[in-house]
Amino acid sequence: MSAVFNFTFVPWFRSVAPYIHMHRGKTFVIGLAGEAIAAGKLPHIAQDLALILSMGVKIVLVHGFRPQVNEQLRLKGHEARYSHGIRITDEVALDCAQEAAGQLRYEIEAAFSQGLPNTPMAGSTVRVISGNFITAMPVGVVDGVDFQHSGQVRKVDVAGISRTLEAGSLVLLSPFGFSPTGEAFNLTMEDVATSAATALQADKLVFITEVPGIRIRPGEPESEDNPIDTELPLATAEKILAEAAQAKDPSDIAFYLQHCVKACKDGVERSHIIPFAVDGSLLLEVYVHDGIGTMVVDEKLEELREATPDDVGGILALIEPFERDGTLVKRGRTEIERDVANYSIIEHDGVIFACAALYPYPESRTAEMAALTVSPQSQGQGDGEKILKRIEQRARAMGLDSIFVLTTRTMHWFLKRGFVRADADWLPEARKRKYNWDRRSMVFVKKLG
Repeated sequence: MSAVFNFTFVPWFRSVAPYIHMHRGKTFVIGLAGEAIAAGKLPHIAQDLALILSMGVKIVLVHGFRPQVNEQLRLKGHEARYSHGIRITDEVALDCAQEAAGQLRYEIEAAFSQGLPNTPMAGSTVRVISGNFITAMPVGVVDGVDFQHSGQVRKVDVAGISRTLEAGSLVLLSPFGFSPTGEAFNLTMEDVATSAATALQADKLVFITEVPGIRIRPGEPESEDNPIDTELPLATAEKILAEAAQAKDPSDIAFYLQHCVKACKDGVERSHIIPFAVDGSLLLEVYVHDGIGTMVVDEKLEELREATPDDVGGILALIEPFERDGTLVKRGRTEIERDVANYSIIEHDGVIFACAALYPYPESRTAEMAALTVSPQSQGQGDGEKILKRIEQRARAMGLDSIFVLTTRTMHWFLKRGFVRADADWLPEARKRKYNWDRRSMVFVKKLG
């Protein structure tokens, strides 16, 4: 194993650890578009789901079958008909849907049953359980269109699904439901996944789809300055939805977004739209800071605030690598616990990505900003500026005229942000007595307007 691999793998694995801890015991509902299976992505997606299961996440998998049913209809010389983005399910279409669902359940169970040596599934044991967990009712007649055997979710068997999840099994739901009289209804994957996530009050609803997500300017084409919006506040998502055309096709902006919004409004903490075209997109979305698709949240997950004693461990984990390479002066746990009220932090999804401490010297009407640290995962995204502004606000609130920093390596960053070089003799007397002349840190001062 190469030294380069060790150098990159170990920091990466450590960076993933907080997400592993955070998601253990949580419930994810995964909506898998039938297009992903038709594109041959099922084996890798099954491997990723098995890996997530092994880390203690409870998973409900809802598969779609839109292209598979259309193919069955084509082979029978029957036209696929839609209205309002929903299939009109006549007798022939119902037969085709039942055939497609049976075949897909077989393929999905087979994918989770692999265990060949030297493959990602080696040693995994995934028990897949499916059943009549969904009670349905007919869509009926809408705007003069009779949807016949098309239905919508009436009730989700929460107790049955929960017992199955607690037993460590993966729950597999097909887009079918049955009425109390035993009549079968063809449902949409999106409706089943959203209803299941809402009924279970899942921690995540994830759609693995043919679209990459929602762009920053949704109505404009892909470009370097119009990337995927990785974190969409619910209010913004609702505004986009209100301005979008009625969804008829999966490529329409509102097609998956409407379900993400509904889920978040009904209590699901986070809902996601991610592309199946990117290998490992589910892992990237769940275990990497910025993810790869669009996440709709009821509020911004990033929080800029003052630290509490519960944050000491996170602060230590953030600053320790910079202490080891000499960028920061070493601070022990006892010191940070004592001074934790001096720290401001940026927390994202339960993980601290930036911090700084403010030590005032009121007699000199100045304060030191110390331990300014930004995680390598979020550097270049403005977290340093956010922390600096927060420290400046705190200093102004104390009636101070300036802040200063001592640094040996990051002088250019401070110069660009209004700091000017000063001699060590400028320091307040109390700070000058603690100055490490061997370290020869440079002093930079910023006047507060």
